[in-house]
This record gives sequence, structure tokens and C-alpha cells, in this order.
Amino acid sequence: MPDLTMLKATWSLRLFAFWKIPLIALIRPRLLVANAEQCVVRVPLTWLTRNHLRSMYFGALSIGADVSGGLIVMNLIRSRKSRVAFLFKDFQADFLKRAEGDVVFTCNDGQKLAALLDKAEASGEREEDTVRVIATVPDKLGPEPVAEFRLTISMKKRK
Repeated sequence: MPDLTMLKATWSLRLFAFWKIPLIALIRPRLLVANAEQCVVRVPLTWLTRNHLRSMYFGALSIGADVSGGLIVMNLIRSRKSRVAFLFKDFQADFLKRAEGDVVFTCNDGQKLAALLDKAEASGEREEDTVRVIATVPDKLGPEPVAEFRLTISMKKRK
């Protein structure tokens, strides 16, 4: 039986993405865990996300990392009713193996992002920090990473 909370959160993400960032909706991400500490997202390997070598296209991998790192911040901002806006300042990726199945993206930097949000709210200035996202293909490679991402998130309180 699927977790109804995660099912609702997945559809909420897809609806938001459909209206604001359609590329996210197109790859059909599914939330496995979404809380203040961690975000785990599964992106299916389909004909839309696959490259010519039948592994996941690096653009789809990048979108998965974006969602995993960014959703924690979005949820923190929403739950606090904060006036802070965020964006990704830079993006670094190490592609370690071919992702030949559904990819699971995990970001465990919720505490770091909460501290960054606190800092941005208090200072009113632009604040930045880098989060780490690990991509795995559990069905084929277990916990072995296929890619590692580092995304610098920049936040600033809106006037």
C-alpha cells in the first residue's frame, strides 16, 4: 500500500511543476521521503529520460538533483511563511557510472538549509551554502552512487 502522505506530496510537486517548471513535471518525479531533514526523489528511466545509450540522460539527472535539493528549501520556506526567495547559484556534478534504471536522488542537508534560511531571514542579505545530492540506482547497483551533485543555494529576504 503506498504511503498516502508521499502520494499527495508527489502530486502536489507535479502540479506545482506543471504550472511553474514544466520540465520537472515531464520527467514524473516521485517523492519517497520529504521532510525537514531529508528529501528522496525517484526519477523513472523512460524513453523521455533516456539517452542514446539507454542510460539516464544527464539533463534528467540534473533535474532530479534540483528537485531533491530544492524541495527541502521550498518546504521550509512554505512552513515558516517566510519571505525568502532562493535559487541555485551553481551546480557541480560527478557522473560516476551509467544510470541504467530508475534513479533515486537523496539530499540529507535539511539542517544546513534550515540554518541558511535562519541566516537569510536575520541578515536580510544574500546568503549561500552548498548542498550535496547523491544519485543511486538501487535496483541495479544497490547503494553505490552513480552521480554526486553539489548545488549552491542562494537565499535572500524579499522586500
